[in-house]
Amino acid sequence: MSADDTANLLYLSLLGSVLIFWFLVQNRRSLGKVLQHAAIWALIFLGAIAVVGLWDDIRQTVAPRQTVFAEQGRIEIPLSSDGHYYATLNINGQPVRFMIDTGATGTVLSRDDATRVGISPDDMAFFSTAITANGTVRTAPVVLANVDFGPFSDQGVNAYVNDSEMRDSLLGMSYLNRFDRLEISNGRMVLER
Repeated sequence: MSADDTANLLYLSLLGSVLIFWFLVQNRRSLGKVLQHAAIWALIFLGAIAVVGLWDDIRQTVAPRQTVFAEQGRIEIPLSSDGHYYATLNINGQPVRFMIDTGATGTVLSRDDATRVGISPDDMAFFSTAITANGTVRTAPVVLANVDFGPFSDQGVNAYVNDSEMRDSLLGMSYLNRFDRLEISNGRMVLER
């Protein structure tokens, strides 16, 4: 911590102490009630901090997930609350969340996901382009060494890395065409090989 941070912390601690002292003096006749209210607010504050800290775990528990039926060679993916289908694939041993896009020709990794799976976007030549709903973007072709999706494993999968910002990587038809059946019915996408 720098000297400025230490000074700020001391100042805020002193200010907080003075405010608490003033509040207690002003409310000394009903101190029990004041302490009760303070305890309630402290619990509300701690509860809010806990929810924020555990939000990813809560979201993973509540959000619908893909179901794998390995013996039947089938994966079922539920419709997300935002109207899209999302799937988690392991790319080079790392889990990557994809938005399934049947309107996309290729599979496209975001720069962040490419870095996580061991592909350095800084070493790529972004010489190809893709036309998206947000306009034309530059892409770099890559080959994914290993792609695992449920019981299915593929090697040497062609994909692209997007040079622009993307929230989620896209799983396009270049990968989805590896399946014998792709069906969307009753809020579920079914993939079979």
